[in-house]
Formats: sequence, structure tokens, C-alpha cells
Amino acid sequence: MKRFYSILILALMAATAVAQVNFTVSYKRVSPTEIDIIFNGKADKGWHVYGCHCGGDGPNPAIFGTDKAKGAKVKGALKDGPGIKKAYDEMFGQEIQFFEGKAQFTQRVELTEKNYELEGYLQFSACNDETCLPPTDVMCKLKGSDGPDGKAAVEEPEEKAAEAEQPAVASDSLATDSLAAAVTVDEGDAKGWWTSSIDELKKFDIAENAAGQSLWMIFLLGILGGLVALITPCVWPIIPMTVSFFLKRSDDKKKGIKDAIIYGISIVVIYLALGLTVTALFGASALNDLSTNAVFNIFFFLMLLAFGASFLGGFEITLPSSWSNAIDGKAEKASGLLAIFLMAFTLTLVSFSCTGPIIGFLLVEVSTGGGGILAPTIGMLGFALALALPFTLFAMFPALLKKTSRGGSWMNRVKVTLGFIELAFSLKFLSVADLAYGWHILDRETFLALWIGLFAALGLYLWGLIKFPHDDEDERHTSVTAFFIGLASIAFAIYMVPGLWGAPCKACSAFAPPITTQDFNLDQNKVEAQFRDYEAGMAYAKQTGKPVMLDFTGHGCVNCRKMELAVWHDASVRDMLMKDYVLISLYVDEKTPLPETITVNEDGKEVRLRTIGDRWSYLQRMKFGCNAQPYYFILDNDGHVIAPPRSYNEDVPAYTQWLKEGLVTYKNAREAAQ
Repeated sequence: MKRFYSILILALMAATAVAQVNFTVSYKRVSPTEIDIIFNGKADKGWHVYGCHCGGDGPNPAIFGTDKAKGAKVKGALKDGPGIKKAYDEMFGQEIQFFEGKAQFTQRVELTEKNYELEGYLQFSACNDETCLPPTDVMCKLKGSDGPDGKAAVEEPEEKAAEAEQPAVASDSLATDSLAAAVTVDEGDAKGWWTSSIDELKKFDIAENAAGQSLWMIFLLGILGGLVALITPCVWPIIPMTVSFFLKRSDDKKKGIKDAIIYGISIVVIYLALGLTVTALFGASALNDLSTNAVFNIFFFLMLLAFGASFLGGFEITLPSSWSNAIDGKAEKASGLLAIFLMAFTLTLVSFSCTGPIIGFLLVEVSTGGGGILAPTIGMLGFALALALPFTLFAMFPALLKKTSRGGSWMNRVKVTLGFIELAFSLKFLSVADLAYGWHILDRETFLALWIGLFAALGLYLWGLIKFPHDDEDERHTSVTAFFIGLASIAFAIYMVPGLWGAPCKACSAFAPPITTQDFNLDQNKVEAQFRDYEAGMAYAKQTGKPVMLDFTGHGCVNCRKMELAVWHDASVRDMLMKDYVLISLYVDEKTPLPETITVNEDGKEVRLRTIGDRWSYLQRMKFGCNAQPYYFILDNDGHVIAPPRSYNEDVPAYTQWLKEGLVTYKNAREAAQ
């Protein structure tokens, strides 16, 4: 069991390994009407590529999927090639099939027409003894005119798909309500609505850059994460060990201060390198996509659930002690800069069971707000600085250690409190997956009910009314600090109770599902987009003679929920959005599949749009040159931007003024045109 949890933790460090699993594609004619698509892979030593049959709770099996099929169809299932092995795997607790070194998969395709075309992909998974790759696609294409009546050989086309100015999908196929379904979209108008507005945006003197604003918040978020990590039960006990290490090294005070500074810099470098490695391998946009992936969010939910149960005293989660002992031993034997760096690495390794969830949460959250590769880097910098500074000070001035407690019952209370908080945050990740895929298992009232229970129980625990396995049975009193924190926790639980009947509960709006998921809602003053389809909303706005407020949002977007409750819920904003504008909300992480996969050319690369969210994300990048959420644009009926865009900012008067100015500009333009 311990090994299972160790591997669970290590999955967060997947970016530290560079996997070399490469596939090539070939095609073999087996009959006048059948073709085999053969995928040949080569994996580096130590890597396993999993086969087609990994049932139960095993790894993701290899699968074959199609993006486009005309005059051809898949015949039978994907088949494993020669060399497939079977063995019992302790991590998955079952027998699995896998390839080592070389892998081969074959998919048979049947030709049904003389002219045929098929675009598909192999999706495979691979692991080594420490980490796993996310499911990875290998693309393939078939195209020819030698179907049942032809005799020419099959060749893989070399040409790339032409660039699509507008991915053409019938708007009624994407409609989310009867109003959208009833709107008729003119193809000529739709093409104009997809025309780039990047040059139009340049004419606005945008004094505040959204990404620039958020970078400061990301840095502060990182610092907050580092301060939280500092008081965790995995990190705090390392302070005496740190001081002892530096006291042994030298009696020279100046040299001791110099070594302490180097030690702090080493901690920053290690954590910063981790953030850069994760972002470089996955990419900031990939982290954004990952943040709404069901498998990732459920994994993070289960991981935080396990950590929370562990902190409450259910069981212990530790990395293999041999790792930290080995590094610590080398630090004692080494000298100079190497010893200091190894000591910093020991801190990172020993504390990872507490810092891992914070790091993972930080990297994903900051990547969903835009800022490219810079955002995760800034977040990790803030985290590392907050964590390193106290250790540097203690290493410089060992006397400060006397003013800190070395542990005791208070440390266990901190641990249990963090357990409650991790259980609460775990529900956020389950909620993101639930919203993106439309499962409806954790609607707003269910989420709030669980949070009410958790924070009420936390308050009762801090007041000494609930005991856990590691608590001191002899402790008879409640400290003043615990009393006030418990009071705040219970007050927060009571504050959320009206939310079960539709109250906004702005303090937790960033984490709870949107109020539109609530089945029982007594609050009728709500703002809900009239359209979640771009073309249908634009067509309706043209027919009714209203401007458009275009909202790029996401199911997993924390700041989007804050804006909807803190700003949109205000009476002045709500009235204009619902009466004077046509509100279109486009969810860039919507997982509903498109009726047909769309291929576009973006920055010289072929990009496939498979879901509705893919299409709206492409629209935002192509038309407006940005990819952050929330982002708001005011458009006229021809799709032109008529006001400077806005991003996350809870300034209600400024938002109201922005909407008013947009209305004035729209009306003046219409009067001038008449």
C-alpha cells in the first residue's frame, strides 16, 4: 500500500523524466477492399507500452479512433502485434499486457467506395518504473481512388490540410437551447464574424494588460502557497535539522551566513527548475487542457482525498526512506556547494508529501489564466521564495530557532486542519471534471452541503469536541487561537447554508459550481447566457438590433465564477446584460464532441478541433489573439470589436461604465449608418 501511495505522489513529478516512445506508420494492402494500418513503435530502455487489453483498474489500453471516414470504415478492433508480454504488475494489482523495446499495433480498414479518405489516430499509454505518459496520439491518413473498383497502390498523402478561416459547423448542431436552435445563420455573415479582429484591438489604448495584472496575483498566490507549505507537518520539523547541519559546518559566522544564502538560493533553483520542466514538457496550454481533463481531475481528487485522510490520522504516506537517507548521507560527506545543494534537495524530497499537492494545484491553476510559460514560472518563484526565506534566516541565525516550537500537540492540530482543507479542495477537482463532461453528480447544492459539513466539523474539532487517532487524549483545554479559528470555520459553514437555496455565497464562488447547476434556487435574479453558440448568438443579435457581449469562459475557470457572482449579479450590470445586450458564453473546455473533426492550420501547424471547446478556444486565439479566461469583448452585428476588451477585474462601477460606453458606441454607429 505504501508503494502505491509513493507512486501516486511521484506521478506529480512526471515531468522530471523524458520519455522516448516514438511511432511510425505504414500501410499494407491485404485485399482489393482491405488495408492494414500498421503502427511500429520504439521505446527507450525501461519504458513499457501497454497493449489493447488492459481491463479493470489497469492502465489505459491502446485504442484506435477516427476523425474522418468517407468511403472507408474500421473493420474489427485494434490488434496487438508480435512481442506482447503478460505479467502481474504490483502498481495496478493485476495482470497486464505490454511491449518492451518495440511495439506494434495493427488496425484493418475496409474500403467501401472507389474514392475513399480516412483520418484516424492510435492512442497509446506508456510507463516506466517511476512515471507514466499521458495518453498520446499517433496520426494516420488514408486517401485514394483505388477502392473496390481500383488497382492503384495506397500512398500516404504528403499535403497538409488547407488553412480554415472559419471551421464550418452547422450552428444548430451546437445549440444549447430552443432559442439558439430557432435562429437561422447566414453563411456569408458567419464568415465575417470569424474574421480576425487583432488589428482592431490595436487601436484601443489598453492601459492594463490582463496577463500583466494576473502575474502579480500569481506571484502572491505562489507566496501564499509557500507560507502554507512552511507550516505543514512535513516541512516544519526540518528546521532543527537545517540549523544543526549549518552549525556543524563551520564556526566562521561570515561563512555561515554565506552558506545560508547559498542554501536558500538552492531551494529556489530546485523548485523553479521543477516548474520550468513541467511547463516546458507539457506546455502552458497543455496544462490548461489538462486542468479540465476528467482523468487528471479525478486523479487529483483521489490524491487529495488520500492526503486528507492521511492527515486526519487514517494512515501514513511517505516517500521511500532510503531516498532521503541516501541524499542526507551524501550531504554530510560532501563539502562546499555540493553539500549545501544536497541539503536543499533533501528538504525538497522529504517535504514533497506535503508540498506536492500545493505545487500541482498551483501549476494547473495559474496555467488556466493565461500568461503562457511565464505564469507557472512566476508562481513557482513566489512559492520557492516564501519557502526558502525562513530556512535561510534560521540557517543564518540559529538563535531564532529557540523562539519556535519543536512540535507537540499543536503540530498535530495543524496537520488535521490541513486534512480538512485538502478534503474541501479535493471536491473542486471532482467538480471541474463533472462540469466539463456534464455528469451532474456534484451540482452546486451538493458541493455546498459537503463544504458545510467539512468546515463545521473542523470548527468542532478545534473546539475539542471531535478527536482523531493522533490527538492527545489528556489535553483538556482549547487554546485561544484554536477557539477563534474554530469560530471562523463554523461561521463560514453557517454563511454557506443560504446557498443551498440559491444565495450567491461570494466568498466560495471561486470553488463552487456555477449557480446554473443548482436544481432548487429561490433567487430569480440570475444572469445566464442566452447563447452558448457563437454563430447563433450573433445571428440573433443582428435580428434584434442589439450589440453582443462575448464571454470566453470555462467550466474550470475560478475567476470566471468570481466575476459571474461578484460583478454580473450586481443589479446595474445584470439589467444591461439581460436587456440591452445579447450575452454569448463560450466554454473553451466544453468536452462535447463536434459532429465532425475539423482540421485547421495555425502558425504553420495542423491543429485538429474535436470538441466544442476546441472550436471556441481556436476562435479566441484566431480572432482575438489571446487564450485567457475570463475575457470579455463587445461586438457589433458584423463581428467588429467596438470597445476595449476586459478580463478579470471585480470593479463593478468600471464594468458598468464599460457596458454603457459600448452601448453608446453601438447606437452612434447604427445612427451614422442610417
